[in-house]
Amino acid sequence: MQLDRLDIAILKHLQKNNRIANNELADKVGLSAPACLKRVKRLREENIIVGDVSILNPELAGNTMTLIVSVEMERDRADLYQRFRQSMAEASQVTQCYQVSGNYDFLLIVCVKDIQGYEHFVERVLHTQLNIRKFHTSVSLRTVKFSTEIELSEK
Repeated sequence: MQLDRLDIAILKHLQKNNRIANNELADKVGLSAPACLKRVKRLREENIIVGDVSILNPELAGNTMTLIVSVEMERDRADLYQRFRQSMAEASQVTQCYQVSGNYDFLLIVCVKDIQGYEHFVERVLHTQLNIRKFHTSVSLRTVKFSTEIELSEK
């Protein structure tokens, strides 16, 4: 789907606040309310907008530790990779999982309450994966930037 300037304007506003009233959104992008609502509906139907979520403060939810885990696999087999991806998708502590190129095969963002929570995650999830050669864990000391917004431009 080709995005025009109005679609992009709508998406930029929705990325900042997806609870904005349709009338207010329409005013901000210069459309009538029905036309704006129609565009937002089309953006959802065409999977440009794939979800609407509330982003929680992890500390208030009790998860005070964020860890970045780099995982190197033993064997390069599609079935083993698929099994690992499925396991990461099911692990509630894994908030993001990327299959990457370079020295490691996967990069995980793991959020837990404390170091004991991470140890439990390692024992229950990572150590049960027989195809992992090794993994390296870095502890985040501070969140400098966290955003779900992506840059948009007309093509």
